[in-house]
Formats: sequence, C-alpha cells, structure tokens
Amino acid sequence: MPNSSPSPHPPRLLAFDTSTDRLSIAVQHGDARFVHEGEGGAQASATLIPAVRQLLAQAGLTLRSVDAIVFGRGPGSFTGLRTACSVAQGLAYGAGVPVLPVDTLLAVAQEARTRSGATRVLALLDARMNEVYSAPCACQGDRWLAQGDMRVTAPEALSTPESPADAAPWVLAGNAFATYGERLPAALAGLARVEAWPKATALLDLAPPLLAAGGAVDAAQALPLYIRDKVAQTTAERLANGGLK
Repeated sequence: MPNSSPSPHPPRLLAFDTSTDRLSIAVQHGDARFVHEGEGGAQASATLIPAVRQLLAQAGLTLRSVDAIVFGRGPGSFTGLRTACSVAQGLAYGAGVPVLPVDTLLAVAQEARTRSGATRVLALLDARMNEVYSAPCACQGDRWLAQGDMRVTAPEALSTPESPADAAPWVLAGNAFATYGERLPAALAGLARVEAWPKATALLDLAPPLLAAGGAVDAAQALPLYIRDKVAQTTAERLANGGLK
C-alpha cells in the first residue's frame, strides 16, 4: 500500500490531464512549476510521454524521484481518460511510484478558484451528446467537498443545492458555456461564469491534501471515472436531438 506519510523533501509531483480537447501537463519541484499545454484528443496519446520527459528534464527530475503521478481520472472523453490511465499506469509501474487519481470536475473547481476566488462552484464539462458533466462543490480550507452527486444530464436539468443565506454565491465554471450556455435553466442565469478546464496546475494544487489523506494508490488502481456508460448516440437519438452533426 502506498505510503501517505509526509515527504522529507519539498514536493516532487508529475500531473497531467487528457480528459478534454486540451492536453495539460505540469511538474512541481519544490516551489517551481514547469507547464506544458497543447492539443488534446487524438494528439494526446502521441505527445503526452515526450512532453512529460521534457518537463521532467527541465525540472531536473526523473520519474523515480517524484512522490506521485497525479492524473485527471474523469469524467471526460472516454479516449482521453483511457490515455491518461494507461500512461499513468505505465509510468508508475516502471518507476515504482504511486498514482493519485483526481476527479476532473474538482480540478475545474480549483481552476475557477485560482481565476476568480470562487469557493462554491458548480463545475461543468461538455459531455457531448447534448449533455454536460456536473458536480457542485465547496472549498473548505485547502480541500473541495462534494455538495451533491456527480452527474451527466441535459443542460436544462442543471441546478445548485440550497445554501444558507450567509454562504458564498455559487459560481458556474467549466468549458460548456460556448455550446450550452443558452440552454442553462433560468435559475442559473444570474450566476457568474468562469471559463475553466481541468488543468494540470489545478491537479497540483489539489494533490497535497489528497496525498495527506491517503489518496495515493498502486498503479493497478489508476482507473477511469466514466459516469456515462455509453460512448455514442444511436442514429435515432442523434436525429431526435437536432440532427446528425
């Protein structure tokens, strides 16, 4: 079982996310961070490992010297999640280091906090097929806590949980506004919106408390979180949702 005791040296972490159409990689060595952003989708499987090697070299690290490999486990693109999990497993097995799977919607919330200071976020990711992935979460100290279930729904079905009168306002954050912004319920129309993706730097921000809580696992447990169990719509479903596009 991976050791979750505090590291005797400053944090050394490799993080990456391939759950969207953006590839995001970051390496942390002490207070320094080294970042690569690029095209995701089909390109990610070809460029991820070379970019990881380049960033580690810039940081003066090897895979064996990192404390953990942090990756976005989903939800997101099925192909992207499989890429992230397989690469995390392969690198972790080879280097003998643990992995830290992190929910991509938590990374969206953390990115929104970095950009806007938001502490109560309804995180949204484009799930394609006329749906969005969503999760309401609130920041307490250095951790994000779920305020409801993680779901995949039509944008019209989104809602935020009831909150105490003195609670911070909800903020909508994610990459779904360009496609689904006009279809959000009227009850959400007045909420602030923050464009955000599950960036690797957000994964680095989330990692320390998760590692301290024992979130690191063996490479074999680097598994995707799909939420949806269906890859594509049937022809009839696509026609019913506005035609074949």
